[in-house]
Amino acid sequence: MQPIDLLLSRKSHNKLKSPGPTSEQLDVMFQAALRAPDHAMLRPWRYRIFEKQALEDLGDKFVRATQLSGQELSPEKIEKIRSKPLRAPMLIVASVVLQEHPKVPHIEQILSAGASVQNLLMAAHFQGVGAMWRTGDIAFNDHLMKLLDFEEDEIIAGFVYLGTEEGDKRKVKPFSISDFVTRFE
Repeated sequence: MQPIDLLLSRKSHNKLKSPGPTSEQLDVMFQAALRAPDHAMLRPWRYRIFEKQALEDLGDKFVRATQLSGQELSPEKIEKIRSKPLRAPMLIVASVVLQEHPKVPHIEQILSAGASVQNLLMAAHFQGVGAMWRTGDIAFNDHLMKLLDFEEDEIIAGFVYLGTEEGDKRKVKPFSISDFVTRFE
């Protein structure tokens, strides 16, 4: 398959099972992620890999962070939150450490982190690894960032779930390029 065909065939996978990516596949994914555009070479991206018992521990942190935010949770809601990291055999927490720089505003650093995550997703796809990038309320929970020992100016860019595709891929809604592109001549 040609690279452009691979690029055009990428989809998110909401059903992922074991096995997760191998160490070699992860190395390629991170090599690709670290090639993202990066004004002033700040390298603002950070990645934390969770698998096995660490996924369950992360689920406990999701619950604790949600409780610390003041939400009252039913036992059913607690279990739903706790199980979120278990949607795949591996979860990567992607983040960006915002830095003060005279030529690189925070928005550029956030966009760079997004490009880095996209490169990681594409490298996963190119290697046959299923992936899903998610956020949700928990991605913006300051308590979770503290529980994960984030740096002072570090924020979550998203949760990347990785594993072997199971079942049908998510359907992509049809679109017209003209809905998103305006050409000036």
